[in-house]
Amino acid sequence: MAEELKTVVLNDVHQQLGAKMVPFAGYNMPVRYSSDLEEHHTVRRAVGIFDVSHMGEFRVRGPQALDLIQRVTSNDASKLTNGKAQYSCLPNHEGGIVDDLLVYKLADEDYMLVVNASNIDKDWNWIQQFNTGGAELENVSDQISLFAVQGPKAADALQSLTDADLKSIPYYSFVQGTFAGAPDVIISATGYTGAGGFELYVPNEHAKAVWERIMEAGKAYGIKPIGLGARDTLRLEMGYCLYGNDIDDTTSPLEGGLGWITKFTKEFTNSAAIKQQKEEGIKRKLVGFLLDGPGIPRSHYPLVDENGEPVGEVTSGTQSPSLSRGVGLGYVKTEFSTPGSRIFVQVRGKNFPATVVKLPFVPGTEEVK
Repeated sequence: MAEELKTVVLNDVHQQLGAKMVPFAGYNMPVRYSSDLEEHHTVRRAVGIFDVSHMGEFRVRGPQALDLIQRVTSNDASKLTNGKAQYSCLPNHEGGIVDDLLVYKLADEDYMLVVNASNIDKDWNWIQQFNTGGAELENVSDQISLFAVQGPKAADALQSLTDADLKSIPYYSFVQGTFAGAPDVIISATGYTGAGGFELYVPNEHAKAVWERIMEAGKAYGIKPIGLGARDTLRLEMGYCLYGNDIDDTTSPLEGGLGWITKFTKEFTNSAAIKQQKEEGIKRKLVGFLLDGPGIPRSHYPLVDENGEPVGEVTSGTQSPSLSRGVGLGYVKTEFSTPGSRIFVQVRGKNFPATVVKLPFVPGTEEVK
């Protein structure tokens, strides 16, 4: 018997808004409300709101909290100050990645980890096995709703709902407080679109009221609800990795272009082997590529050289709404990873020429390194 799909708190709201609902990461989620194209452009040009409450949240508290986070994550969480977040990953013992995640420092000895919905149980079990020092761990995923309000008009659309000066919150920073009348909301200047904006962590009991207030306040700025379809094309235009497609248990952080979140100033899971890989050099690398002409790359399409010899595989691909061209991410042999390299996407036996390019495909409004 198939496992029953979980639902987000606003499941009924999305259905009333006419969303097409699909199973995603064990949840019934809105994939689109109008069209992927329209929703994509809404976020790039104005402002949209995503319900991404399926994401997982873990609280890690106590004197041993930082030690545990340092042990299991690749980035250096000791650099975090209160009110800051960082992108990181959980390396496994075999050189791959358990998951990618965000680490928030809420207060001294008090952190929140935000993990992918499909990996909540996997990540929880993984982190638990390293908690030998007795840090206090709590899975609060089912208590929190998460809304991503993204786009160049996001700050203006939300400003009337909070006393915090939204435009003064630096990228990858956050404030906590009352938002749209709801207490204990985390307002985070993060996102997965490259269009700017905020992610709002809201206690479930206030989720519906906050959503309605956001929709009302954003009306003058053209806010629209946005589904997972546009979320995927937006993140792909930025070259952001999607776990399960572009990174997984078999891809190393270095191969996946995540060397910038892999800090050898400390020991972490499998750090010695990953450091050795860095010293010896990687044999394949995740790259972005742009099709020279027509064609849309899709996951698992072969990548070949001019002689038709295999050099890699597409991990994510789409028709970029902003560029009106096929774009993709994929792993290639390192000698084909330099921007300007010529590769070919093989579609049903036919080879479509493409060029490796420096990411992102579309300039974002922010960058954090």
